[in-house]
Amino acid sequence: MAKHRNKKKNKGGTAMDISVEEAFSTPQEVDISDPLQSKTALGAIHRTFKKGRLAKRSKNLRKQKAIEKAVSNIEKSEEKVFKVKTKALRVQSAKSLYE
Repeated sequence: MAKHRNKKKNKGGTAMDISVEEAFSTPQEVDISDPLQSKTALGAIHRTFKKGRLAKRSKNLRKQKAIEKAVSNIEKSEEKVFKVKTKALRVQSAKSLYE
């Protein structure tokens, strides 16, 4: 029954119109009814922005974050090395107790 459900829906559809219109036979006029739109686009280009300091500030912030991340990674690796050394020392002392 589920196989025929989709077929019933498609029967009610109409065919798509594929007739070719002759719109290209005559040249069309250029629409110049709204010249204000192009003037605003040109005005936006000449607008000045003060982004020099902000870019430098964001660059400095990225540098600081990178430095902090590097320092924290170094500290983590030092902690791991310390833990491995202490574990080896504990294992060695435990072995010496039972020998």
